Amino acid sequence: MLIARSSVSDCIALSLQKIVPMHDVTVSRVSARTWPSSIGPPATPYPAFEQDTFERKVVWRIMTLTNTILVTGGAGFIGSNFILRWMTSSATPVVNLDRLTYAGNPENLASLPRRDLYELAHGDIADGEFVAHLLKRHNPRAIVHFAAESHVDRSISSPGEFVRTNIQGTFSLLEQSRLYWQGLSQSERNAFRFLHVSTDEVFGSLEPQEPAFSETTRYAPNSPYAASKAASDHLVRSYFHTYGLPTLITNCSNNYGPFQFPEKLIPLMILNALEGKSLPVYGDGSNIRDWLYVEDHCSAICAVLDRGTPGETYNIGGNSERTNLEVVTAICDIVDAAAPRDSQEPRRNLITFVADRPGHDRRYAINAAKISRELGWSPQETFSRGLRKTVDWYLANNDWIQRVRTGAYREWIRKNYTERETQ
Repeated sequence: MLIARSSVSDCIALSLQKIVPMHDVTVSRVSARTWPSSIGPPATPYPAFEQDTFERKVVWRIMTLTNTILVTGGAGFIGSNFILRWMTSSATPVVNLDRLTYAGNPENLASLPRRDLYELAHGDIADGEFVAHLLKRHNPRAIVHFAAESHVDRSISSPGEFVRTNIQGTFSLLEQSRLYWQGLSQSERNAFRFLHVSTDEVFGSLEPQEPAFSETTRYAPNSPYAASKAASDHLVRSYFHTYGLPTLITNCSNNYGPFQFPEKLIPLMILNALEGKSLPVYGDGSNIRDWLYVEDHCSAICAVLDRGTPGETYNIGGNSERTNLEVVTAICDIVDAAAPRDSQEPRRNLITFVADRPGHDRRYAINAAKISRELGWSPQETFSRGLRKTVDWYLANNDWIQRVRTGAYREWIRKNYTERETQ
């Protein structure tokens, strides 16, 4: 229940049943002069507060946690897959806060099973007033924070937007979450969670024989994107240690699967292969990534949200290290089998090598032993099976592909691939 800008008389008119569960905390913040008489006289002494202070406090205190979760960036690739999984397996409400930038697509959620339990809130995580309004209106028991600028190439050409969204936006979201959380009863505070979704890129680059990233690996970001996510991780950690906000952090490896915007390696290579276009590979193609199927990532986030310990960080990986060249050749072979070319020429012949991007990390690898040991999670998809499922999805969803390939997308492809000097 929400009472916005209510008067004291409105508060007094509330039933005893709706107010009593919260008055144990609220009573210490108001004076006998303004305390609703229907509850009975409060103990004394109490400091006198102005009426608007009392009203604002009551507005916060009469709101109990609901089963609603607030998801930021839920119209993007991972966020939309998470919401689809959540609402398929749990009949609880979801509020999706998304700015709907180029990679945010409400169409990703067209197949939601319970539209009555879903709300899209078109807004910005950096807009504190709007976030506060959503929290007061929906009383969520958890916030799952996906919203971020996430493409390394874009961070190289336009780093300011990454600082704004990933650092300033996360700070604003944390501040509003803290204010909301501090207005809850003790039991509600204990139940609330703020889950921040981050990346393995904050750890920097590994040499071929180095051990995989663990939760205690030193941060060493090498791109504006990675640095902005590292900063956001530190902010989230600080809000747990400074204020007690029950936060959780996950650092995942490279995701792939349905609804991924076709600027990323796997969907870009799938679509170019289908259309007989060049398959541009950075450098010599030997950069290594650990690949995580997006549905496995979403199941891991559910496990962390359900069973994770506040203040802890959990690495999430797919146990599938591959070089970029291995990934592209595997895509070529799957597409050849699914949609043979008239010429029968193998699509591997479309691979070209282009100048590497600045600061390109050589290897990422995730040690996911902690989440397996403590929460019982492990990835279910092998890379070969997940990649086949991903290719099949793009083959079956050409209408979606054509709608997301806007002029802005084509300009990005031109800038980052077409104009690079061929090696």
